[in-house]
Amino acid sequence: MEKRKFTPYLVSLAISLGTGALSGLLIKDNLWLYQDLQKPPLSPPGWLFGVVWPILYILMGIGAAMIYTTDKTKGENALTVYGTQLFFNFFWGILFFNLNAYLFSFIWLAVLIWLVAYMIIEFCKIKPIAAYLQIPYLIWLLFAGYLNFSIYLLNR
Repeated sequence: MEKRKFTPYLVSLAISLGTGALSGLLIKDNLWLYQDLQKPPLSPPGWLFGVVWPILYILMGIGAAMIYTTDKTKGENALTVYGTQLFFNFFWGILFFNLNAYLFSFIWLAVLIWLVAYMIIEFCKIKPIAAYLQIPYLIWLLFAGYLNFSIYLLNR
């Protein structure tokens, strides 16, 4: 791959992984909270989040780079939705872990889920494989919604 074609992938990965890393850095002092919460059935161990999220950020970054390198004109809306969902993704952990705003973080997550579904639709119009790479992210967010709402109910 030419350096020119490879650069958007590196930049995109840096943006997606950087978003996750910065959010993680801002919530790291409150991650212990997960251990102390009443959790619903199917709750994964805390360490699993540290494995899954980097994979999802990598898939996000690759998908966004595919859109960017395919058609900048058509991809403008798709990349705007991508950026918006990254913004919502960034703040969810802060709302949940730092502010303990379980109901509000669930509502925030519901908006994030909608944005990711919309992003997948927009990606699919331009480059279907970029959209398919986002499906694990959407599934994980749906699972996170179950966990978030259940934690809200169990820890009021």
